[in-house]
Amino acid sequence: MRLLLLGGTDFAGRALAETARDRGWDVTVFHRGETPPPPGVRALHGDRTEPGGLAALATGTWDAAVDTWSGAPRVVRDAARLLAGRVGRSVFVSSRSVYAWPAAPGLAEDGPLADGDPDAGATDFAADKRGGELAVLREYGEDRTLLARPGLILGPRENSGRLPWWLRRVARGGRVLAPGPYDTPLQYVDARDLAAWIADALTAGLHGAYNTVGPAGGATMGELLDTCLRVTGSDAELRWTDPAVLDAAGVSGWTDLPLWAPPGSELHGAVHGGDATKALATGLRRRPLLDTVADTWAHLASLPPDAEPPLAEGLAPELEAKALALRDA
Repeated sequence: MRLLLLGGTDFAGRALAETARDRGWDVTVFHRGETPPPPGVRALHGDRTEPGGLAALATGTWDAAVDTWSGAPRVVRDAARLLAGRVGRSVFVSSRSVYAWPAAPGLAEDGPLADGDPDAGATDFAADKRGGELAVLREYGEDRTLLARPGLILGPRENSGRLPWWLRRVARGGRVLAPGPYDTPLQYVDARDLAAWIADALTAGLHGAYNTVGPAGGATMGELLDTCLRVTGSDAELRWTDPAVLDAAGVSGWTDLPLWAPPGSELHGAVHGGDATKALATGLRRRPLLDTVADTWAHLASLPPDAEPPLAEGLAPELEAKALALRDA
């Protein structure tokens, strides 16, 4: 398999580059040159947002191309238009954010979609991803296009910093505000499992849209934070707190408390309640939560002392103290 990755040096794209390389595929990554690609792949350089930025792709043929772009749909359009005659099949790594808000719990791939324009500049994440989908569908056609729609993506090199934030916070110790209930369900996919599914899907010739995320309720917030305690070796004390207390203290789900949303809320249903039946039936696997958390912590620990990994903003210490005081009042 000759695979072209538009991106392929960071997080999910890098996981796919490494997966394809390890399967013996001929892998080319096209990127700006800011982050070194994995060893063993060919690199082409260009800035897709600049005039002439696709020049390095003017020649060459590939069996498949994978695009992970999250900005202006017209950038996806330009690359797809250039490559469609020389690439067999296209994969666009989209997002479950393309569903019209609020995405109801249990929503499958045939749910209502956000508006998107394949010729647009950048607007918001949902519209940009939907516009990117429409761009590749227009240039390649439905039978040659695979749309992977992950939700929450975790794993080593995570670039949104949500799980790394919790690992850092738990490792710091002390009384940790833990958003309850303990059994609040989470839904996510490890970037490496997403990569393996995309590679398998290309081999199998799949096309169409797939919610590429693990089973709803495949883990809980309690299991996640217990695992953070285990892998960091921290003596932190998890203080499980009712959502009503968090709300009264002015603590927000997702932003102040990464990964978590109040159970029963629109946000929780949209983020952690997707129907992944189709992807699971076509081979999407979920590695143990321990592996995802431990490997993420190992990556953080491997960074040079002066390196600053991406971290979600998370809960400010003074707000955490306020919420804990209200909890214990």
